[in-house]
Amino acid sequence: MFLITGGAGFIGSNIINYLVDRGEEVVSVDWHNNISNKYFQNFNFKVIDPLSLHTFLKTNKKKISVIIHLGAITSTTERDLNLIIKNNIRLSIMLYEWCTKYEKRLIYASSAATYGSGENGFNDISDDEYLSQLIPLNLYGWSKHVIDRFIWNQSKQKDKPLQCVGLKFFNVYGPNEFHKKDMRSIILKIFEKIRNDKIVKLFKSHNPEFKDGEQVRDFIYVKDVTNVINWFLNKPKINGLFNVGSSIPQSFNYLAKCVYRNCNISEKIEYIDTPKKIRKQYQYFTKASLNKLRKVGYNKKFFNLKDGINDYIQNYLIKL
Repeated sequence: MFLITGGAGFIGSNIINYLVDRGEEVVSVDWHNNISNKYFQNFNFKVIDPLSLHTFLKTNKKKISVIIHLGAITSTTERDLNLIIKNNIRLSIMLYEWCTKYEKRLIYASSAATYGSGENGFNDISDDEYLSQLIPLNLYGWSKHVIDRFIWNQSKQKDKPLQCVGLKFFNVYGPNEFHKKDMRSIILKIFEKIRNDKIVKLFKSHNPEFKDGEQVRDFIYVKDVTNVINWFLNKPKINGLFNVGSSIPQSFNYLAKCVYRNCNISEKIEYIDTPKKIRKQYQYFTKASLNKLRKVGYNKKFFNLKDGINDYIQNYLIKL
């Protein structure tokens, strides 16, 4: 049995679709009213609400083989520390300890937000010296970093989960992200602007090293994220913390042009000031180092941004 926290969410729903199609027994941990008919090809899986999780773990410890922990508060602007601690830290520690006690496998979502401004690089190194140098720019990134460091320290102990893999997702985009509101990918936001005949607005640069719209991100298609998770499900002896990005950063200008081309519409781009409340937390450059992932044997090619946007728009967004 696969237990997936955040199963109604963006990455979770994509994973569930894959596992259900494969005929696996799947249980999603999420609120029932979050389950969207648009996100799932079929509903041959069970849903339990988060308040029932402890009871479910207690009564199904023999059946559960893997926990894929994706549930969290993912807003990078969330400022409620107690809420972050409860949902992102305590829950993750509880699941880690449960997997340790009952010798289960755990795959959990970390984030590129743990790297902060990137001044120490984007290397998925797991050691005390490197991890201690990372300074996340927001509470969300901090909470993920706390768990990465907790699990790294616990990995030195004799007792630990049968498998434990942390995945540092970079800027993920693709099907099933509509519910994310302001945290939707920039691809979806731009597509919606174009469809409603509105001018696309990108943030100005407040860093002299970058021109307006030339801030770059490492964008990764959710299909690639799903493939990576499934690969680790088939590699139960591999453990560690791994980046999941394309390692090919692209600018917001380039991204916007790709979306416009797919919509067959001339570009209309306007640059606006980055809101002051996020200006100090804003990343101008991200690029995943994939050396570690490639070294353990993952050699599948990732979508480049142009092809990923084309697949997303032509096979999903335009059909809605």
